[in-house]
Amino acid sequence: MMTIFYEVHNGLYVNLTNKCPCNCTFCLRKTMESVGGSGPLWLDHSPSKEEVFAALDEQDLSKYEEVVFCGFGEPTEAFELLKETAAEIKSRSCVPIRLNTNGLGCLVNGRDIVPEMAGLIDTVSISLNTPDPEEYYNIVRPRFGRASHAEMLRFAAECAKVIPKVVLTTVDTTIPKEEEEKCRQICESLGVSYRIRPWEE
Repeated sequence: MMTIFYEVHNGLYVNLTNKCPCNCTFCLRKTMESVGGSGPLWLDHSPSKEEVFAALDEQDLSKYEEVVFCGFGEPTEAFELLKETAAEIKSRSCVPIRLNTNGLGCLVNGRDIVPEMAGLIDTVSISLNTPDPEEYYNIVRPRFGRASHAEMLRFAAECAKVIPKVVLTTVDTTIPKEEEEKCRQICESLGVSYRIRPWEE
């Protein structure tokens, strides 16, 4: 049985794909098969809309503070299914929906996907990781090369135009305080929030 939906704290998380355009040096899936109390998050195959909706039928959305698209892969790698699932959740509940992403979804899909998220996604959380483009390239190792850092920031700026809340994140203790300050300045310039999140959240 594949784990498509799983709980973390007060959220219901959605795991749609194993695919990711990055090969981060710190990626949890290199050393773990699950997060929190979830079952194994590696998917046997890419789930169909029917499989996702059937799994959704088993969930009590009223139990959760939010629904979060965030699994072992990059959610925008399954963007059409993400949109269909988000729309279905919106039709069933007023629970807020968050997308956790590396911010490279436009490159993944070969088009500007941001306008398509309007009205479906309430919060976008993007992994900034570091303020330095070269360091980003070295630790994230994106398949799109060194242009990825600038694309991630452009994506954040575009999201800020149509998504109610946009947050760029770094992980606590992974970068020096002076770099965190640079991250804050980047976020301020983009008109988005900055959050330092705990390791393994």
